[in-house]
Amino acid sequence: MGRVLGIDYGERRVGLALSDPMKIIAFPFKTLSHTTAENLISEFKIIIIDKDIDSIVIGLPIGLKGKDTIQTKKVRHFASSIVELGIPIQLEDERFSTKSAKRSLNLQKIKTGHDKAAVDRTAAAILLQQYLDKQSR
Repeated sequence: MGRVLGIDYGERRVGLALSDPMKIIAFPFKTLSHTTAENLISEFKIIIIDKDIDSIVIGLPIGLKGKDTIQTKKVRHFASSIVELGIPIQLEDERFSTKSAKRSLNLQKIKTGHDKAAVDRTAAAILLQQYLDKQSR
């Protein structure tokens, strides 16, 4: 039984989260620097093998009125560019995941101003947990 990889895609950083093998709980995993699509794909290939990933969930930043934004289009393009990984890819509405991540980290007394990578990892875990919760219903 494989894990699910959650991705919070950004133009500078890409936050990653992993599910447990039972696909019940999401954990912040790591943050990658976004250099090129090819580099990200190479990193994902390694993670897929090392962590036994069988599906991917990518956060989709839909606008507050439910409409696509410029960033929504970039994420959709990114999702289509990683289809070559050969595993199922799902898009999950990630509205407010970054705000929730900052609030969660602040409650843990972790400063978010200087550690944006922690925010990205946590946002990935929040959107992945949201997806896992929907799947379990």
